[in-house]
Amino acid sequence: MNHKFSVAPMLDWTDKHCRYFHRKLSHHAVLYTEMVTTGAILFGQGDYLSFNEEEHPVVVQLGGSDPEAMAKSALLCQQRGYDAININVGCPSDRVQNGMFGACLMAQPEKVAACVSAMRAVVDIPVTVKTRIGIDDSDDMQFLTDFVGIVRDAGCSQFIIHARKAWLQGLSPKENREVPPLNYPRVYQLKQQFPDLDISINGGVKTVEECLAHLQYLDGVMVGREAYTNPLLLAQIDHALYDDPRPVPTPHQLVREMLPYIEQQMQQGARFWHIARHMLGIFQGVPGARLWRRHLSETGHLPTSGPEVMLAALAKVPE
Repeated sequence: MNHKFSVAPMLDWTDKHCRYFHRKLSHHAVLYTEMVTTGAILFGQGDYLSFNEEEHPVVVQLGGSDPEAMAKSALLCQQRGYDAININVGCPSDRVQNGMFGACLMAQPEKVAACVSAMRAVVDIPVTVKTRIGIDDSDDMQFLTDFVGIVRDAGCSQFIIHARKAWLQGLSPKENREVPPLNYPRVYQLKQQFPDLDISINGGVKTVEECLAHLQYLDGVMVGREAYTNPLLLAQIDHALYDDPRPVPTPHQLVREMLPYIEQQMQQGARFWHIARHMLGIFQGVPGARLWRRHLSETGHLPTSGPEVMLAALAKVPE
């Protein structure tokens, strides 16, 4: 699995419909699920591991800190066909902290290492970690290298580093994605200290040019909100980063290619809006984009809406 470019796990955003759409834009980008907790997998009533076969390569992100529960969940993820499993050590929300996982685990590297060891004992697919550069006042290079070193020794060879620290008190999750300053050089330095590890960077990346700049120092780039709000970024990735010569489909072609999927999913009980909402940004920066978004937003959430709403919105954007 070439992790040169990936789309970040984003709660309420990167569900299976979003990932199917993103795969239409890029053949090579590695896609991530929303974070799913071990409790949801082991005791929840729904199917929290559902995905479309077309999504590969796809990574499931787990939230948890109990090695036994993480191992049981990891085995179920492997059996379902995921390509890798990622441990969330970056989310700063209060709810996640109360469950003893997310960014607060940076202060307990031995616990993360125990989870990695337990998971690797039962699965053959990669077990990776997504984390921050620090938490609260534990915000120096030594803290980061100590954490990575301990988890590496447990058998984790791939890390995704969000190049901001997390404030565990006083900032909302949204503010934690924006307020702490980005520190890209620290992630570059981490790669220099651990040259054998596969290290990707996350945080604030918005263009292909920025991806290429980071790839001079690191193994991969993970893009979050920009890939969601401006999905056409993904359409540039295959050619620019993977030298894929296949022609890039136009936004109009991409929308039409989604229609059979929408019909199929609606026959299985999905609501039109649950899929269409992920496509609002496909015409960003294009004349007619506002009319496209407005028509979908005003009409798409109605219980009777279907593909005809998307075709009507598409007609508002000049081809």
